[in-house]
Amino acid sequence: MAFGLNLKGKVAVVLGASAEGGTGWAIAETLARNGADVVVAARSLPPLERLAERIGGAAFRCDAGVEADIKALAAFALERYGRVDIAVNSAGLPVMGMISEMTQTLLDDATRVNFHGPTFFIKYMAEAIGSNGSIIFISSMSTTHPVMPHIAYAAAKSAADCIVRYAAIEYGPRNIRVNSILPGPINSDMAKEAFADPDFERAYAREIPVGRVGLPDDFANAVLWLAGPSYVSGLNLQVNGGNQLTRMPRPDELAKGADSYGSGKALGDR
Repeated sequence: MAFGLNLKGKVAVVLGASAEGGTGWAIAETLARNGADVVVAARSLPPLERLAERIGGAAFRCDAGVEADIKALAAFALERYGRVDIAVNSAGLPVMGMISEMTQTLLDDATRVNFHGPTFFIKYMAEAIGSNGSIIFISSMSTTHPVMPHIAYAAAKSAADCIVRYAAIEYGPRNIRVNSILPGPINSDMAKEAFADPDFERAYAREIPVGRVGLPDDFANAVLWLAGPSYVSGLNLQVNGGNQLTRMPRPDELAKGADSYGSGKALGDR
């Protein structure tokens, strides 16, 4: 069931929205459907332009791990619409490797998009919002439930979750609320290959109290709730059907989908 909110007259920025059928795409559609003008951003411009045309918004090319690009994105939104009220960072870069395999390059790759980027996103979007707004970061359940070999990825996302809590204190006096969402397993476009194996999907679903894996709209509705004028800030919100109460399946339990599990697709990385 879709959650409704009147966002008419509001402007939203969604970074990491170029994958059709993915979480960022669903977030942009949901915000637009509820009345917001939406700027969509990612590295790949052609799909963004299709999405922008579909929702009546604007597209901007932005590398989610480059400070100058994020600063330019905020400036573009202000120039185009004159304000920013809601900012969502749905970008993520899955970097895989065990601790024994870790290199400087792997760690740099993991932190550039998954930690540095969110930090700069909060900085520049808070400047653009000024006061009375909402900033939302899409994190990962792997920050609280170890998923091998997502070590560097999960550590970087955990650091960004920490920044969210500090940002809620820093920007609270301006009534800018800062929160993150920790999605559980997502059957999105990026994960359809893994979830095509019914045994693979069942391995996840049996660990989730509500009995199914998530869909992009599940997380888009959570973003919509946090985008409203709620009395919520500094929250790392678990959205996983209760999976935080149980565990993630082991790779050996995932049958033919185990390779996709290791690649990051099982978590629906955006």
